[in-house]
This record gives sequence, C-alpha cells and structure tokens, in this order.
Amino acid sequence: MNFENLIYEVDDQLAIITINRPKKLNALNKETIQELHDAFAEADSDPNIGVIILTGSGEKAFVAGADISEFSDFEEEEGALLARKGQKILFDFIENLSTPVIAAINGFALGGGLELAMAAHIRIASDNARMGLPETSLGLIPGYGGTQRLPQLVGKGRAFEMIMTASMINADQALQYGLVNHVTMQEELMSHAEKLAAKILDNSGVAIATAIKAVNAGFKAGVNGYDVEIEGFGASFDTEDFKEGTSAFLEKRKAEFPGK
Repeated sequence: MNFENLIYEVDDQLAIITINRPKKLNALNKETIQELHDAFAEADSDPNIGVIILTGSGEKAFVAGADISEFSDFEEEEGALLARKGQKILFDFIENLSTPVIAAINGFALGGGLELAMAAHIRIASDNARMGLPETSLGLIPGYGGTQRLPQLVGKGRAFEMIMTASMINADQALQYGLVNHVTMQEELMSHAEKLAAKILDNSGVAIATAIKAVNAGFKAGVNGYDVEIEGFGASFDTEDFKEGTSAFLEKRKAEFPGK
C-alpha cells in the first residue's frame, strides 16, 4: 500500500508502521488517521503478520498531538463527530485488533499522540519521551479515549492530575505510573520493541487474539469479562494451535504454530 503520511514495512512476521510527518512532529490530521486505519487493517488481515510496531519518524516525536488547525473553528456537533469518528476508525479499532500492537514512543506523545499509544496493547518509551494530555490548556478535554484509557492504566488520581494540570511526565514517571511497560535508550528503542515482538511471535497467534478479546472485555460496561474468558478458553480446545502446543509440550520440543 502507498501512503502519504506513513511508512509501512514488513519484515517476516512483523509489520512496522511509522507516522512520517516530521515537520509537523507527526501530528495527527484526518488523512493520517485514515491512513493509520488502512495500514492497521492491512496488517491485521495478513495471516503472516503476528505483531505490529507503531512509531513516529525522527527523534523528536512519536506524535505531538492532533493537528489543531483542522478543528480550531469547529462547533459542538462537528467536535462530537470528530471524536466519535476518530475513536471508531482508529483508537478503538487498534485496541480491539486481533494482532498485538506495540507502541514505540520516541520523544513527545501528547494529546492524540498519547491517546494513540494508549490504544496499543503494549508501550515502550525512549528515555527522552515526554507524555501528557494538554487539552484542558486549549479549553478542551481529551476526545480520542484519553479520559477512559488513562485512568485504566495509571489510576484515577494520577489521571485527574495529568488531565487537570495539562502537564507532561517523563519516561521514568510513565514507567512508575504503569503507563509504559519499558524504558530504553533512544537508539535501542526499536531493537527492544523487536525483541519483545519476537517473544510474542513464539506463541500462538490464535490464543493471543482470544486473550486480547478477553482482557478488553473486562473494561467494557455491561460485559462480563469472566464469561468472555471462559468462552475463549473453551474455544481454544478446538484449535490447531492447542493441538500443536500441547503436543510440543508433551514431546519436549518447541511448538511450531501456524499463522494467525
């Protein structure tokens, strides 16, 4: 696929999606959001892709926020539609993807950029990363899931502080808060993400997709996550991956799982 604002690369079972608007610090505009949707859909539909890494081009920013010039003159209905559409086609879409997504956060991840990273399943940050939700300083609130995902990750009190003060936190604070899984030197960020991806690729893609669905269910109103887990656990017994995994264990060999 050809993209204006992204670089899409495939290396064996790994897809790497790089947001490539360095002059705009990789800020999200409508076109980039749609291209991200298309790229993630492409990777998720490819049976050979087992992990997706998302990052930003350059050394300054993962994504420095949304492109404010696109909505500075919006009124209420337009603003609500912007948030609803963005959540549907990108942020919720990534969260519920069956292929695991690792966000490799290099530099600034602010506003929509942090919301994009939080939609991923795992986050790794470079030591120069800075994260925050500055929307209240613009007279807004986060609109791409930030008020929901941030408390899930860091707790209600810390989320309130970050949103109300519009302040940035550094990578070490993000690690302490549980906002990111790992912090590494900037020059090692992608190699660290790829090593983590390799560990994921050793396991059953079918089982991982089922686990993603079960974990997410526990955060959805009106859904019993335990029931979703039980159903997924039972369904696993009818998969070729279960047969291969258990056979390999009993035969004391490494499992060779087929594609997802």
